[in-house]
Amino acid sequence: MTTATRPETDLTVSDVARESGVAASAIRFYARHGLISSRRTPGNQRRFDEDAACRVKVARVAQRVGLSIAEIGELLSNLPPNATLKDWQHQHDILCAEGERRIAELRAALDDITSGRKLCEL
Repeated sequence: MTTATRPETDLTVSDVARESGVAASAIRFYARHGLISSRRTPGNQRRFDEDAACRVKVARVAQRVGLSIAEIGELLSNLPPNATLKDWQHQHDILCAEGERRIAELRAALDDITSGRKLCEL
């Protein structure tokens, strides 16, 4: 069955990799860690829902913010299977707030480092 005739909710590893811009091995990694879910066909091939590529893209952004795989898993676990635009907006807001929080921590650390005090006294 070709991608053109396959239902949108029946994506292969290659489909998700292409749509999310990552290697197939990354898709398997994210699936193994529970960030995206798959089901098996009678022929034992993985199939993903249509939002898998979006979840991978969000995971990649979250990694850039500095979240661990466990933290990303927790973030994505709050999304329902058929997430709405409002659900995705909520994830956006959480990631922005977390990014800002981490930037503030880094700025505080940089202020400490540049304060002129000995590093061992910080």
